[in-house]
Amino acid sequence: MFEIRDVDLAGRIGKLKTKSGVIETPYLFPVIDPALKEQYVKLNEMLDLGFTGIITNAYLLKKHVGINYDVHKYLGFEGVIMTDSGAYQILKYGHIDVTNNEILEYQCTIRSDIGVILDIPTTYEASYEDAYNSAFITLQRAEEATRIITSQHCKDILWVLPIQGGVYTEILREFAKKSVEVFYNGFSIFAVGSPTTLLEQYMFDKVIDMIFAVRSSIPFAAPLHLFGAGHPLILPFAVALGVDLFDSASYILYAKDGRYITRRGTYRFEELEYFPCSCPVCSKYSPRELREMAEHERTRLLALHNLYVLIEELKEIKQAIKENRFWEYLEAKAQVHPAARRAFNRLLQYLEFLYRHTPYSSPNSRAVFILSNDSLYNPRVLIPRRKVLSIARTQSENRKIIVLVPFISKDSIRMQNIVNDLISRSGIEASSIIVYLYLPVLGLVPLRLMNVYPFSQFEVGLKVTEEIINDLAYLILELILLTGKSKKVVVLWCTNIQWNTMLINRLIQIAKNSMLEGNVYIVSDICENVEINFY
Repeated sequence: MFEIRDVDLAGRIGKLKTKSGVIETPYLFPVIDPALKEQYVKLNEMLDLGFTGIITNAYLLKKHVGINYDVHKYLGFEGVIMTDSGAYQILKYGHIDVTNNEILEYQCTIRSDIGVILDIPTTYEASYEDAYNSAFITLQRAEEATRIITSQHCKDILWVLPIQGGVYTEILREFAKKSVEVFYNGFSIFAVGSPTTLLEQYMFDKVIDMIFAVRSSIPFAAPLHLFGAGHPLILPFAVALGVDLFDSASYILYAKDGRYITRRGTYRFEELEYFPCSCPVCSKYSPRELREMAEHERTRLLALHNLYVLIEELKEIKQAIKENRFWEYLEAKAQVHPAARRAFNRLLQYLEFLYRHTPYSSPNSRAVFILSNDSLYNPRVLIPRRKVLSIARTQSENRKIIVLVPFISKDSIRMQNIVNDLISRSGIEASSIIVYLYLPVLGLVPLRLMNVYPFSQFEVGLKVTEEIINDLAYLILELILLTGKSKKVVVLWCTNIQWNTMLINRLIQIAKNSMLEGNVYIVSDICENVEINFY
């Protein structure tokens, strides 16, 4: 039913198989109002854009339209159709006149591809007691649903099991864990419920907490849906934590409100002089020309543009996952909006979870981009750093002297020649040493591993700050401590590298303020004739 093909961080590209076709994840289902006689964006236009699945409301279909036949025929859409149960109407009005069993049976009758139980949404303002009650009733309804969803006429539908609890992460964790046993009795997809208000207010950091609470409490192989998320700013951070599916009406709601979505944020349409986009809508019309159109046509074209932006964001995310450059993508995304920065900062609290699911390397891996201080936390940087220290713990026992040399070239032959020359000038016996190259952010690199990924494939484009120098200094300190008190550590100082001068001064300060004084030898002014072309 769900096949994971590529993984980076906890984000993945997968295939979700339904009776009406395959959805490639991560994917966003555009929301369709079933009561509208004419959609602003025609469904065949959505198919042409790449939206092979949509979501509509089973409760509205039952109450206001009253069909009792295949929803694909009613909408004239041959792709995948997901139906919501009416929970949004509960969130909006407090109650609807349909039972859980009735809406489940109805979704089977209209031949939905993906169905949802009638969960009880948790409002942002809900008290702890109310949030717990909504999670408890939702789980009860999931348990009672198993009789219907496993019956013969409903078995070919993929059923969604929402986890409620609002912003109370302990409730989300508790009921996510309790839901696992129920999940394997007829369900196919987990979901995080009720983040709509938080998303509307750009409180992305709280949404990240909600996602992690659920994702870390359910099987990693199970697909996860996030209800109501439809802005390019939140999508990559949610995917990075393991969200596979989204749904949203943002494309049309924003258009009706005169809001123009971009991947960096949202503009008020009436304030635009130029369109920062090259989609077919923005390439054909100017903002002035759209402002002069009739309201319905202007709304339709804005909605179409918004869909182009959403599908472009999903493709960019998938390409970043495919190339194992998802972290770099998040780093860049974090710089475009304060809400994205908050989401990124909150993601840093869950690094160990991301590291557990990040492949060390893959055939599709590209060079690691070291872009900013945030690159210190890139799993493709930090995991190799940990491995190097783990190796050093055993290797250093067989060597008397550790020699540290600045990493000044990615040419391994040239680097080996430089090391040999420096060691010969320093008078150290080559057979008694182990050489580590060092570099800001990337850390320590055993000389013999410099041709191994990622040490052989990286690009640096950042200003070396005091924070980065401190990180490297304490990494070297950790290596020194691993060598034992009787070992000598020699740092070969190339004076014409500015960051190295900063580092040596910091190391001298550390040595003087610790038990390492007399154990660390710094040999300076021996690299004056070495051409430095790395920085």
